[in-house]
Amino acid sequence: MQHTVYLGLGSNIGDRQQYIDLAVSNINRLFGDVVRQSACYQTEPWGFESDNAFLNAVVMVKTECSPREVLRWTQYIERLLGRREKSKDGIYHDRTIDIDILLYDDLTINEPDLVIPHPLMYDRDFVMTPLREIL
Repeated sequence: MQHTVYLGLGSNIGDRQQYIDLAVSNINRLFGDVVRQSACYQTEPWGFESDNAFLNAVVMVKTECSPREVLRWTQYIERLLGRREKSKDGIYHDRTIDIDILLYDDLTINEPDLVIPHPLMYDRDFVMTPLREIL
């Protein structure tokens, strides 16, 4: 069964556009079809101090993967593209790529390591602006 997933992508170190592009190509290759992609938006860091601005985008993916499988694949792609640690206890840091599951069909999931819809997306213009663009 095909599911519709919206993923938020962000990068603020290295070749940011290349990391976004590589994330999209790996999503296509590994677990779904990217059928829509927003423009990239340059934004200031949110939740931490950094001299490095972010590029952010949102993609709509059609997949047969479960939410947990999508989480595993997105974490794998983050590691593949050089991300070594996730934010802990609300402490954010610079990153080559960040991939967040924003929406998965109409599901609501509230587990310790997986919350859908993304709990902070409505507070983040860098998520909502590109998301509205492709909804």
